[in-house]
Amino acid sequence: MSQNVMKISLAYTLKSIHHSKIIYSQHKKARDMSKGKIKVSTENIFPIIKKFLYSDHEIFLRELIANATDATKKLHTLSSLGEFKGEIGDDTIEVIVDKSAKTITVKDRGIGMSEEEIKKYINQIAFSGAEEFVNQFKDKTDTGNIIGKFGLGFYSSFMVAERVEIVSKNYKDEPAAHWECDGSPEYTLKTTEKTERGTEIILHIAEDSTEFLEDIRIKTLLEKYCKFMPVAIKFGTKTEQVENTEGKKDKDGNIEKVAVQVDNIINNPNPAWTKSPSALTDEDYKNFYSELYPFNFEESLFHIHLNVDYPFNLTGILYFPKIKPNMEVQKDKIQLYSRQVFITDSVEGIVPDFLTLLHGVIDSPDIPLNVSRSYLQSDGNVKKISSHITKKVSDKLEELFKKDREDFEKKWNDIKIFIEYGMLSDEKFFERAQKFALYKTTDNKYYTLDELTEKIRIAQTDKNDKLVFLYTNDVDNQYSYIQSAKEKGYDVIVMDSPLSSHLIGRLEQQVEKSTFSRVDADTIEKLIDKNEEIPCKLTDKQKEELKPIIEEVISKEKFTIQFESLNETEHPITIIQPEFMRRMKEMSKLNNGGMFGAFPESYNMVVNANHPLISKLLNEKDSNKQKEIAKQAADLALLSQNMLKGEELSKFIKRSIELI
Repeated sequence: MSQNVMKISLAYTLKSIHHSKIIYSQHKKARDMSKGKIKVSTENIFPIIKKFLYSDHEIFLRELIANATDATKKLHTLSSLGEFKGEIGDDTIEVIVDKSAKTITVKDRGIGMSEEEIKKYINQIAFSGAEEFVNQFKDKTDTGNIIGKFGLGFYSSFMVAERVEIVSKNYKDEPAAHWECDGSPEYTLKTTEKTERGTEIILHIAEDSTEFLEDIRIKTLLEKYCKFMPVAIKFGTKTEQVENTEGKKDKDGNIEKVAVQVDNIINNPNPAWTKSPSALTDEDYKNFYSELYPFNFEESLFHIHLNVDYPFNLTGILYFPKIKPNMEVQKDKIQLYSRQVFITDSVEGIVPDFLTLLHGVIDSPDIPLNVSRSYLQSDGNVKKISSHITKKVSDKLEELFKKDREDFEKKWNDIKIFIEYGMLSDEKFFERAQKFALYKTTDNKYYTLDELTEKIRIAQTDKNDKLVFLYTNDVDNQYSYIQSAKEKGYDVIVMDSPLSSHLIGRLEQQVEKSTFSRVDADTIEKLIDKNEEIPCKLTDKQKEELKPIIEEVISKEKFTIQFESLNETEHPITIIQPEFMRRMKEMSKLNNGGMFGAFPESYNMVVNANHPLISKLLNEKDSNKQKEIAKQAADLALLSQNMLKGEELSKFIKRSIELI
């Protein structure tokens, strides 16, 4: 027997279909009704076993409504082709929960099925009616809105039901059919009385799944999986206030309203992302954001509308939220859909990591619907889509920058974490970001990297022809260092995000012969060494004489004393932390430790050999007075770095008052 014609059936409960063992069987018939065993097309079942796996029982409702949606869409297609000439009428899908009968019913008024069609599409597992329909009519009309592919979704109902019934009447007005199965390979199929076109799936809920008989549980599932299905879905009724038809008015002259019961439609069949961007206003995008996140009271900064039809189909809307500097953001705010059917909101590994900071919707029929997340992450189409979204995001940011730079600069602090994250994690995004990534100076002026490079090239190039970018990560605490740099005519950029330590190294590779130095990493003369010699007032012997005096009032484990020949106007003592070690420790901290994170904090205490206070310290004969001057000068340096705290700070204040 060839594999192309061989039929096999399930010999284990359909309730755990993905673990079933398959055995051979023959189809049986009875006199008053047909009987048999559910058949499986082997040419389709093996790919399904490998790829198709339900990870959660709650998915059954999505699958049944997706089938109902397909049935409805098929009817509309046939109507447009003239194959169906009747009235479509109300095509709302309805979900009914009967707690007393322990049933859930999903009803549609779609294409329906005859007995023969049930045998073909239900009894032969993995024979997809949707796929056959698409192949039959693909040359006549657009069938891209048909959801189903594998033909196995219906059987997910056995994960929660001990018995399932199908009552269906097709659009050709053939006799209605009634199919029933208790979760074994045995089924019954007979004609029945049904006057309306369409299909009813009746689930008799098993004892271990009665949670699904609660209205709130079903409502939650519908809102999660079916919120934007392309056909209206009714779940019960709700009360609405409407104007009375008689035109009666209240005492203020307003038409009185009365309470009426209306269908509770739980979904929006025409969400914003399915429409052309030209048909939407800013208010429409704002309202859709509220629809996606009803409990998020903070508006987005701006949006990107994705609308691609080549080389693959992709639609969606992504929103830029305000991202806090500490990066405390939720990464489950992008919802992934396939033809308006919800797949997941856990898109890490599916879209680039930095894009998970965004909010919104991505929809593509090229994304497989019923596969595991790990499969999605490795799927070729998903990877192509991921790459394209990155490009569209960067294109949009460049467009916003060029269109209204002033507005872009105002929003920079709210989006810079996102952009820096992308620059670090995606090489192509890094290249594109050079056109719109900004660097703010302490004078609140914004520059791209190219603009900044040209601005500082002459003033901030050292004796070795290396361009030095000065930066601060704390404007207030490093104020005195910034002022020293500005007095030299230097520009200092603000790099205060958690990602700055990582980004700096990447930027140094971007600009040839350049380095980034924090303003407190050394004295300003050393940060940008112009080879300007300043005569020193102290001899080497005098330096050796002063060193133990200063060491006596500081922590020798934490500070290393070094003498420098600086201008008299500079501070008598300055605390610096060498750029390399400090940068490594910051990066280690961000990465939860590492070898540099275990190193103790160490600083250099730079003594200005030309400052009058240092000369006074050297010439003071009273050892107690000498120690007091040294302590006061050292504490001033600590205070400037916000390193003087607790008891030492209290003593410094008291000593300062006494000196006054």
